Amino acid sequence: MELFYSRMNEPTTVLCSLSIILFAGFLITRITKKLRLPNVSGYIIAGVLIGPYFLKMVPAEILSHMGFVSDIALAFIAFGVGKFFKKEVLEEAGGKVIFITVMEAMAAGVLVTAAMRWIFGFSWNFSLILGAIATATAPASTMMTIKQYHAKGDFVNVLLQIVALDDVVCLLAFSVVIAIVNAGMNGQVSAADIMGPILWNVFALGLGFLCGFVLSKLISPGRSKDNRLILVVAMLLGISGVCSYLDLSPLLSCMVFGAVYRNVTGDKNLFKQVDQFTPPVMSMFFIISGMSLDVTAIRTAGVVGVAYFFIRIIGKYLGAYAGCAITGMPVSMKRYIGLALIPQAGVAIGLAFLGQRLLPPEIGNLMLTIILSSSVLYELIGPACAKMSFFLSGTIKTEDREKVEKYKPKEAA
Repeated sequence: MELFYSRMNEPTTVLCSLSIILFAGFLITRITKKLRLPNVSGYIIAGVLIGPYFLKMVPAEILSHMGFVSDIALAFIAFGVGKFFKKEVLEEAGGKVIFITVMEAMAAGVLVTAAMRWIFGFSWNFSLILGAIATATAPASTMMTIKQYHAKGDFVNVLLQIVALDDVVCLLAFSVVIAIVNAGMNGQVSAADIMGPILWNVFALGLGFLCGFVLSKLISPGRSKDNRLILVVAMLLGISGVCSYLDLSPLLSCMVFGAVYRNVTGDKNLFKQVDQFTPPVMSMFFIISGMSLDVTAIRTAGVVGVAYFFIRIIGKYLGAYAGCAITGMPVSMKRYIGLALIPQAGVAIGLAFLGQRLLPPEIGNLMLTIILSSSVLYELIGPACAKMSFFLSGTIKTEDREKVEKYKPKEAA
């Protein structure tokens, strides 16, 4: 492949690489669909196969310039999550959901940090960063299962708020940890070092709020579908650019952007339109993540990766159980909502790339390997666990499941 690319100019190399990336994702997901695996897992596997450790179908120098794809993908993910922050739902849940979210997120983060530091003897920097990433949850798998089984009710409403707020808690925790790590590298930790990133994230929240309000005014009832999409994509790219300049993740800002627009306008159609636009971007994001997976480091990750996988699950479940018990939630939520918080993918992978830059190359690659490889496993078992939580909690009945599984719409090949 190197000889093949050596005869091309730069634009041709980039375009051919993008074509290969998208085709690889399409082909591998044909197989993973037959195995009833999530598309995310198929994309990561496709990235591993065409990446530098196997077929080497994409030049390494192209891969090194694809960092912007992560920011764009995370911006779209966050915007989509924002639609679940409806005012009436948040008012009904009150502070209970926030408390449960903090409990389950921080329980996972603290357990992972403690295990990495005191069981495996890693540095505080590595342990804190991995612990902060462990707080994240991927809403996509849970939402996919909810849609598949048409699950509705209080259990689902609370769950959707938790998985959306989860990433807010994760981003705040990650911001604090990064401030501590940076300050530690400089030899001292001050209040300013910690408060600085938090204040910049507050600025990002304000930017998202402003953009959501402005978009609600720009998109009038007479605005064409094409222009509606152009406006929202332009704003998401602009937010991502500002956040990249400030070394911030675009997640918080774009999440608020989506939430403000949803609450001001009540418009759901724009989110559906964006969902139809984003599949190629999401595909590239996860495939490129798979290409970055250092397969040779998996043996090194070994026991550490397995420990991370199970300790995070334990932390999520125990934290959710305790949070529901303290806030007086129904028994079904207390027992089963933790089962639906297992998936981890987009946000965690994006933050792993950010954290990798702050650690020595060898230990940074180890962390990225742990997150990428565990994300595949989480995405494999996540939908099944979410489905189990819906049945055990009584959210959906056995007869409903049979109806859904009997109805198999024709799928395009």
